[in-house]
Amino acid sequence: MPVATDSPLSNADLAPVPPERRTWGTWNFAALWISMAACIPTYLLASSLIEGGMDWRQAVGTIFLANLIVLAPMILNAHAGTAYGISFPVYCRAAFGTRGANVPALLRALVACGWFGIQAWIGGAAVHKILGVLAPSLVSAAGSGALGITASEFACFLVFWALNVWVIWRGIDSIRLLLLIKAPLLLALGLLLLAWAWDRAGGFGPILAQPSAFAPGQPKAGGFWPFFFPALTGMVGFWATLSLNIPDFSRYARSQRAQAAGQALGLPPTMALYAFIGVAVTSATAVIYGKSIWDPVEVLTRFSSPAVLVSAMLALCLATLATNIAANVVSPANDFAHLAPRWIGFRGGGLITALLGVAMMPWKLVADPSGYIFTWLVGYSALLGPIGGILIADYYAWRGRLLDVDALYDPRGEYSYRNGVSVVALVALVTGVLPSLPGLLVAVRLLPAASVPAWVAALYGYAWFVGFGVAFLAYLVLRRLFPTG
Repeated sequence: MPVATDSPLSNADLAPVPPERRTWGTWNFAALWISMAACIPTYLLASSLIEGGMDWRQAVGTIFLANLIVLAPMILNAHAGTAYGISFPVYCRAAFGTRGANVPALLRALVACGWFGIQAWIGGAAVHKILGVLAPSLVSAAGSGALGITASEFACFLVFWALNVWVIWRGIDSIRLLLLIKAPLLLALGLLLLAWAWDRAGGFGPILAQPSAFAPGQPKAGGFWPFFFPALTGMVGFWATLSLNIPDFSRYARSQRAQAAGQALGLPPTMALYAFIGVAVTSATAVIYGKSIWDPVEVLTRFSSPAVLVSAMLALCLATLATNIAANVVSPANDFAHLAPRWIGFRGGGLITALLGVAMMPWKLVADPSGYIFTWLVGYSALLGPIGGILIADYYAWRGRLLDVDALYDPRGEYSYRNGVSVVALVALVTGVLPSLPGLLVAVRLLPAASVPAWVAALYGYAWFVGFGVAFLAYLVLRRLFPTG
């Protein structure tokens, strides 16, 4: 593929993966998803839903259903990576143009930067707990000015952040090893925590017995469905990022069956299991300690043995590191490299991701459970849903899964459209975002709620679904009217 290798739109990280390097089987993809799904944000997901009024069955069921839904675009978008060995930003070129692909790539990359910071903050919190055991005098209580966190918390965050940067500098090959170690490690840690909670509490405690607040006679009776659909959208949004950039991984698959079966086996069951572990352990803490403790890091600090605590926290750090690099570095590194392939490679793109992750102050993104779901998760799904609709409409409905790989790397080829930009795709993207925009502006308090009709604001609760469907239809209509636009 001379154009793909010699083009100014290519580099060693963006070039198609040759057949001999496509070695990932079903277990590799299952392990990938077990590794990424078994993480602290998953553990915490159900807590937000239960605080909103759901019982544990409704919360875990909502998470499982959301991951069945997001599995569909995950497998569909993965097809192009496996078939042609191409990464996500290159895949975007077919619909958006060789230069226009930077728009979806950067939108996806900025979301990943936020997630990178969140995971680094969680890992830094574990480091902070270890420091509190080994050197209590170094753990400061004073606030850190405008940052809203203590100096020692910020320092531990930077230590864990630096460890992430070191792995990025080691290169992409280190990620596979991390994932293979982490997949059984965090699952084992979660199951051990579950067994400990069962033993200490003599069962799983009051949260599993707690009725839904939406049940008849309860405080929020009759309000289940208005809460359910925005919550489902938020849960879909949790992995809406990876449903787009999954070609970054599926380009290494041996076959379509390997990527599809591996993802189906690894994603929905692990998300539901780890969410249940979070609910059950938290429920048990209400019996053991007299209050519900949702944060697993805080639960682990209650262990009396320093050796057990430090070992558990180190395992947590390693697991968080593996998730962060795989889920939140691989894609944005490629996306930023796509901006200037001759100047930015995987390492450079990864460093940009890490720096932006700090600048986004992740501790504020996760400070409020309601804001975490209904502002952060639902908010970015309003951007990513339309991108997914456009990519699937283009690849399946418009092109019948047929791509010219050389043309994807040709600045004057079939996918160059007008100066490298597809106006059709950009208009479809804006069209898909617009229905949810007023509700998003209300959610982030840039518009007063009274200024937006209630039915318009309500569309925000369905942001991923509305954006996906509207953009899908808009793209196909516009593409038929303007085939080269």
